[in-house]
Amino acid sequence: MLPFSVVFKPGVPAHTQVAYAARKAIVAGQLKPGDRFPSVRVLSQELKINPNTAHKVVARLVEEGLLEVRPGVGTLVTSSTQVTKADRQKVLGDPLEQVVVAARQMNLSLDEVQAALTRHWSRLDPDPKSEGD
Repeated sequence: MLPFSVVFKPGVPAHTQVAYAARKAIVAGQLKPGDRFPSVRVLSQELKINPNTAHKVVARLVEEGLLEVRPGVGTLVTSSTQVTKADRQKVLGDPLEQVVVAARQMNLSLDEVQAALTRHWSRLDPDPKSEGD
């Protein structure tokens, strides 16, 4: 079982979508420093993607400094991974852009979008005092 899920969308390379989902899991704390990351074989089998695509995902996350490969141990989330507020905001970039594009297509104002966001936020957050960091 993978510690993240991917719903593949046409027109976006599979490796980009899988890397994004993994990055999001790390930023959200679903994968913590020192946690084992699924092997190329497991990624390939679970997501039904080509092993070369799965290898590309792991290589990309290693290059970004999010994963490290330890011979005899496996692939781990790097212990030096420090998730910042900027990292969390960056992961939200694509979904937020989709919301903005959809809102503009529907001729909604920024105030209307902010009000809708506030309603959804309130519905999911029972503590109105919490603001996140």
